[in-house]
Amino acid sequence: MSQMASANVAAHLPEMARLQPETPAIFIPQGLDGQQQTRYQQYTFAQLDQESSRMAHALESIGISRGVRTVLMVPPGFEFFALTFALFKIGAVPVLVDPGMGVKNLKVCLAEAQPQAFIGIPKAHLARVLLGWGKPSVKILLTVGRRLFWGGSSLEKLLTTLPPNSHYETAQTEAHETAAILFTSGSTGVPKGAVYSHGNFSAQVELLRQVYGICPGEIDLPTFPLFALFAPALGMTSVVPQMDFTRPADVDPVKIIAAIEKFQITTMFGSPALINRVGRYGEAHGIKLPSLKRAISAGAPVPAMVLQRFTHMLSAEAQVFTPYGATEALPVCSIGSAEILSETRLATDQGHGVCVGQPVPGLELEIIRISDQPIAQWDAGLRLAVGEIGEIVVKGPQVTASYFNRSESTALGKIADPEHNGFYHRMGDLGYRDSQGRVWFCGRKAHRVTTADGELFTIPCEAIFNTHKQVFRTALVGVGQPGSQRAVICVELEPGTDTSQVSRLHQELLAIGAAHELTRELKTFLFHPAFPVDIRHNAKIFREKLAVWAQEQLR
Repeated sequence: MSQMASANVAAHLPEMARLQPETPAIFIPQGLDGQQQTRYQQYTFAQLDQESSRMAHALESIGISRGVRTVLMVPPGFEFFALTFALFKIGAVPVLVDPGMGVKNLKVCLAEAQPQAFIGIPKAHLARVLLGWGKPSVKILLTVGRRLFWGGSSLEKLLTTLPPNSHYETAQTEAHETAAILFTSGSTGVPKGAVYSHGNFSAQVELLRQVYGICPGEIDLPTFPLFALFAPALGMTSVVPQMDFTRPADVDPVKIIAAIEKFQITTMFGSPALINRVGRYGEAHGIKLPSLKRAISAGAPVPAMVLQRFTHMLSAEAQVFTPYGATEALPVCSIGSAEILSETRLATDQGHGVCVGQPVPGLELEIIRISDQPIAQWDAGLRLAVGEIGEIVVKGPQVTASYFNRSESTALGKIADPEHNGFYHRMGDLGYRDSQGRVWFCGRKAHRVTTADGELFTIPCEAIFNTHKQVFRTALVGVGQPGSQRAVICVELEPGTDTSQVSRLHQELLAIGAAHELTRELKTFLFHPAFPVDIRHNAKIFREKLAVWAQEQLR
C-alpha cells in the first residue's frame, strides 16, 4: 500500500473499505445455533468503516475530540473495533487497560492516565462508580449497552440521531502525535502506560506485513484483543474467538479448532499458554490444521516442546513464529519454529538461553552492560562484545518514547542519543548476540539472582532442568539480599505426575544440574503446585511471588 498522506493509523480502514468493501472485516460470535454450533454476525470492511465514522460523529457530539484521553472498557466485539477506529479517526487517545491486571492496579493506572472520558459496558461503569476509577478527571461518560444511574450518554441513543452513511474525515495526525496509551502487563511491578504515537502504530502495521508476509484477504484468529486491531489495518478478516480473553490458559481447544476449520483461518495469534493447550489437544486427537499459514506466539518464551506439538498440526510450509518484544517496543526480533526445532533448541537445553532470532528490519539493537541505574546519554562504551550477556536496548520507529505521567520510569527506561536525534529503549531483559547476529534471551534483569559467587540468569538455568520429562516448568529465584542470595529452583510438574515420587525427581534434577557447569551449585529444589502467572498471557511467571513463597518454605 502506498504511504498514507497522514500518519493516522485509522487511515488504513477507509483505504481497505475502498479496496475490498464487501470483504468481511469481522465475524463476532453470537451464541449457538440449533445444531449447537457457534453462530457469527458478519461485518464487511465497508460496514466497519461506515459504523466507525458514525461513532466518531457520536463521540464528537459529547465532547470527545482530538487529544482527549478516553478509557475504553468494552469486550472484544463489534463495538470494540468500531469505537477504537472511531477514536483514532478523531485523533482522540484511547487508554487501553487490561481488565485482568487486578482492581488495585487498575485504579492506579487510571489515576495516572488522567482520562477525560470513559466509554464502557454497564459492568465497567458500575465498577468505576464503586471503586472510584478516574474520579478526579473523568467528565464525559458513554455507556455501550443499558445506561443506568451513573448519567452520561448511551451510544445506542446517540447513533439513532445519525444517518447510516455519515462520512467522517479522518484527522490528519502527525507521526509523533499521541495515538493511544497502552498499559504494560506489569510483570515486574505496577503496570506503566506506554505512550503510542501514530507513527509507532503505522510502523508496527508495516513490520507485521513485511516480517510475516501478511496479505489483504487473509483470515485471522486473534486470541489477544490488542492484536485484533491490527487485522483491519492489514486488510485481514478477523474472527473473534469464543473465549475468556483474561484466561488464555483455560481456553476450550475445541472452540478454537472449530473456528480455524470453519473459516479456514490463515493466521492466528496466541499466548504460549493457549498454543500449549490447543497443541496438547491436537496431539491427543490427531488433528491437522492445513489452512494455517502461520501462528504467532508472544508474551513469554515458548518452550520447544510446545512448538513441536503445535507444528505437528500444521502443513510442512507453515510455522509458529515467536516474535520478541514488549508493550513499549514490538516487534523487536522474530524467529520461526523451523529454526528453533532444528537448531537453537539444542543450545537452549544446554543453558545458552532462548534464541529470539534476528532484529526486524530498520531496528537498531545493542547489548549494554548490566546496570540498575538510569543512563542519561548513549555512549558507545556501553556496548558489549558478541557473546557477552547484558541488557538489550533498541531504537526504531515502533519504539515508544515515554511512559505517561511516569518521569522516573521514563528516565530509567530510555537513553537519549542526541547525536543521532533519537533514543534507545531499555528492554529490562538480558541477553547476548551470537556470531550470526541472532539475539538470545536470558531472562528479566529484575529476576537475576546474585549470590556470593556471582550472578545467575533465569532462562539459561531453568532450561537445563526443563529437559526432565516430568517437569512442566521451573523458576530460578533468589532468597535473601542481593549479593548473598540463596539460589532456589522452584519446580512445577507436568499435570498428572505422581507426587509421591518427589524424592526420586529431586535426585534426578540434582544429577541434571551437576552435569552442567552453569547449574552445578544449584542444589535447592522446591516443588510448587501451580506457578503464579500474568493474566494477559498466562505465561509470564511471577518470580517475585515465588521468591516470597520459597523464603517461607525454607524457614
